[in-house]
Amino acid sequence: MTTDTVTGSDYGTLVRTHLARVEQHNAAALDDVAELVLAAVQADGTLLTAGAGHSLAAVAETFYRAGGLACVRPIYHPELLPMHGAISSTSAERRSGLAGEVLREAGLAPHDVLFVFSTSGVNHYPVELAQEAANAGCPVVAVTSVASSAQAPRRAGVTLAEVATVVLDNLVPPGDSTYPAEAPVTAAISTIATAFLWNLLMVRLVDQAAESGVRLPLWRSANVEGGDAANAELLRHYQTRIPQLG
Repeated sequence: MTTDTVTGSDYGTLVRTHLARVEQHNAAALDDVAELVLAAVQADGTLLTAGAGHSLAAVAETFYRAGGLACVRPIYHPELLPMHGAISSTSAERRSGLAGEVLREAGLAPHDVLFVFSTSGVNHYPVELAQEAANAGCPVVAVTSVASSAQAPRRAGVTLAEVATVVLDNLVPPGDSTYPAEAPVTAAISTIATAFLWNLLMVRLVDQAAESGVRLPLWRSANVEGGDAANAELLRHYQTRIPQLG
């Protein structure tokens, strides 16, 4: 057996072990979030999903993809995208006031749900998103790492987890890197763990909807037979309130 094979096996085991811990740790919270989302769907509400930096990968996971919810509106600002400027995106996330601007443009209603993805959960943008939504009476789901927040500087005074309605903990260690285990320097796990949490939520939501007799607005792939036709009705319904579907 080659060294490379052993290394790959070790890392695969590490990821699988982490995801098993994430699933077990968040079992009750995922049930609670699924209930919130199902209520929003029944009220014809919108799920707003937000993040900054690499957490925007999680936002992309929620929006306009096969098997995903059509009632998702991604909210963001170009300054938060690392591809538009790595250093400036970090500065934007730490700037107070940007969250309020973004939410005012998106709009919030009590029957909506705001998801905020931020592993560190300490910068102004994610924290103020949650605070603004809570003040508007909108439930907030934080997808974050409580352990990472505990060791990061509290730039916003409080952490995202402390102001959220429900917390989904991706259990990411401070610094995000996971390999090698004894002194991690690479293999960030936050994207994998967060995407796993989102899809665990989708599975619960489908099961709860079936039990309640609720039809979920789910996208079909545009690259399978009948996909475009199936999605056309959803586009007609949601396009006016979700401009990113245009």
